[in-house]
Amino acid sequence: MLKNYLKIAWRNLWKNKTFSLINILGLALGMGCSLLIMLWVQDEVKMDRFHANDARLFSVMENQFYSGTISTFSATPGVLAEAIVKDIPEIEMASQVLWQEEPVIMVKDVFDNEKGRYVQGDFLNMFSFELAQGDKATALKRPDGVVISKKLADKYFKGQDPMGKTIRVDNKDDVIVTGVLKELPAYTSMKFDFLMSYDRWLKQNKWANEWGNNGPRCVVLLAKNADPERVNAKIRNYIKTKNKDSNVELFLINYGKSYLYSNWESGRQNGGRIEYVRMFTIVAIFILVIACINFMNLATARSVKRAKEVGLRKVVGAYRTSLVGQFMGESILITFISLLFALLIVLLLIPAFNNLTEKKLSVDFLNPFLWVLLFALTIITGIVAGSYPAIFMSSLNPVTILKGALKFKPSATYFRQGLVVFQFGLSILLILAMIVIYRQIEYIQTKNLGFARENLLYIPDIEKGMEKNFTSFKQALENEPGIKSVTNAQSSLLDIGSSTMGVSWPGKDTTQQLLFSVDPAGYDFVKTMGIQLLGGRDFSRDYGTDSLNYLINEAAAAKMGYKDPVGKELTMWGKKGVIIGLMKNFHMGSLHVPIQPLIVNLQPAKSVWGVALIRTEAGQTDLAIKNIEKLFKRYNPGLPFKYQFADEEFGNQYKAENVVSKLSNYFAFLAIFISCLGLFGLAAFTAEQRTKEIGVRKVLGASVSNLVGMLSADFIKLVGIAALIAFPIAWYFMQSWLEKYAYRIDLEWWYFLVAGIAALIIALLTVSFQAIKAALMNPVKSLKSE
Repeated sequence: MLKNYLKIAWRNLWKNKTFSLINILGLALGMGCSLLIMLWVQDEVKMDRFHANDARLFSVMENQFYSGTISTFSATPGVLAEAIVKDIPEIEMASQVLWQEEPVIMVKDVFDNEKGRYVQGDFLNMFSFELAQGDKATALKRPDGVVISKKLADKYFKGQDPMGKTIRVDNKDDVIVTGVLKELPAYTSMKFDFLMSYDRWLKQNKWANEWGNNGPRCVVLLAKNADPERVNAKIRNYIKTKNKDSNVELFLINYGKSYLYSNWESGRQNGGRIEYVRMFTIVAIFILVIACINFMNLATARSVKRAKEVGLRKVVGAYRTSLVGQFMGESILITFISLLFALLIVLLLIPAFNNLTEKKLSVDFLNPFLWVLLFALTIITGIVAGSYPAIFMSSLNPVTILKGALKFKPSATYFRQGLVVFQFGLSILLILAMIVIYRQIEYIQTKNLGFARENLLYIPDIEKGMEKNFTSFKQALENEPGIKSVTNAQSSLLDIGSSTMGVSWPGKDTTQQLLFSVDPAGYDFVKTMGIQLLGGRDFSRDYGTDSLNYLINEAAAAKMGYKDPVGKELTMWGKKGVIIGLMKNFHMGSLHVPIQPLIVNLQPAKSVWGVALIRTEAGQTDLAIKNIEKLFKRYNPGLPFKYQFADEEFGNQYKAENVVSKLSNYFAFLAIFISCLGLFGLAAFTAEQRTKEIGVRKVLGASVSNLVGMLSADFIKLVGIAALIAFPIAWYFMQSWLEKYAYRIDLEWWYFLVAGIAALIIALLTVSFQAIKAALMNPVKSLKSE
């Protein structure tokens, strides 16, 4: 029986090549796209979950309370880990984990900036990062120890055994190699090429020893039977036991979850990368559903061709269940063939997909999970696609069929039309998402940031060798051709890393706790950044008291209640000074968040650190870079010269959105293409069913345009209905997505008009091909049987 069913299924596929090809191609594209997305989703969900202690590994977070608002940070006091592991019995181990640093690593005459982390002694015991050489239990216990990657071992020791060898760091300190890392797992978000003692870093950064300052991240390992909620209750007010004036409450979040759930608002979790995981999972389902609808539509539309087969089988005793099984089997067979093509599509596209998403996805045929996924995808798709056709075909009345009086009920026609509406509704949703995401990304990348990002570059980490001679370096640069102005600032262009509540002014409400961002900078800061001054002046060497004075932005003035702040008194960290300049608001960070109130104070010339900001003359950037490199090497012998353009760096922080924008373009195109495949098949079938009608109309004088309009009208009407249904749904979801940005576009009416017209034109072109072909047919051929 099974052999017979398979033989019949194969004969039907071969007999109806066009419709079989449309079904297989549509399903293959839908399954291939869904499979790619599922591989990406699996990679995202597995990120940071490979650690053996995953269930017990937690990041310590802070909720900071400021006059009715709550800000959430992963930054903690630099001495938290050492203290909390002693005071809270449920915490077995703890480690501060510093942000990624790039010190200069030197071995003999080979040196370069390398990326790594400063961590504490138990770090390797907490996390599942393996060593190729050395002992995890002791490798980070000594303050002068360093664990390096195999890449660094090959680079600096060239095949020699690096264990016990000396490395010079920032041309100041020597450390000893105590371990060599195995290659980091692909599923880790924490990247590094070395691990060094955090305690060594802490001695050089005294500010991190104070309980009122925050910076390094703290990760803890709970005891095996510890209840995270009970630990949360214990640590909530822990900082207040060390600093009675603290406004901080601590809480734990599972380390493995923090990659996906990274956004917080008013003390509550508010999305993160999990939003992209959800969004692309929905897109994968949408595209697969669109492909299944093609199959259902074409199968039910062509049911008249197989009606006699069903009638004869029922007459000779076939049960309805056996007929359902037969048609479901055919559906699964077609799905299996489609799966083979889908795998081929994935294998061809995965290198480009990896390049776009910066992943290392692969189709691992030895992975049992993949086979489970493929089996589930085949069965689910086959059942979804074949369910309605199987039920519909098996319900046909054999008497009616064999009398030749088979006619479709209105309900069957309405169902097919409903599927077309649903299919194109999903496609229009994706087209609108593509337009809105593209426009938002374009808005972000072209928005006036409040400073001139063109022809602006910066050199990071100028404290490494230049902190004492930056003034000489600056003066020498300003005399070189191609250089317009030079300054320095503590923060990079993408993040103002320091903030404080230690700000007061006459008339301030002392009951309020207000947070201000702080960015110590050098002379010519406003000039070099290209910031507009609304009042006052920049820092100047002509004023000896500027070391106590301040620049503020509009947001800071508004928080202080000043309309004209220039000349007003301001005290920060106990230093009383005067506001000498009001800067127009400018962005130094993501457009996801509003501009923060900012205070800029003058950085002492003898302790310059942070970044050097250099504005070049327009059209002379290459000359300027050569001159900067020449002087950098003169003032910083033995240090690598590295720089970054402001506009490039700003664009880099929106990589995720750019990927989403490009993927949405591809998925929208794919969805509309698959929908058009189904529409093409339905139009061909409709034209075939109405061949004699078309012949009669032509004989009676109907023109080609009349016939094309007649055959196209019903389909175009369905697409129009789909657009009207999709518009409000798309508006709701895209408005919700845009709300994640503090600065965003408006949903303009023409986005919807463009999406609707695009869908209509594409559908019209698809249907018109078959309509014109039918309208041009010779009526003699279509009527000769009459």
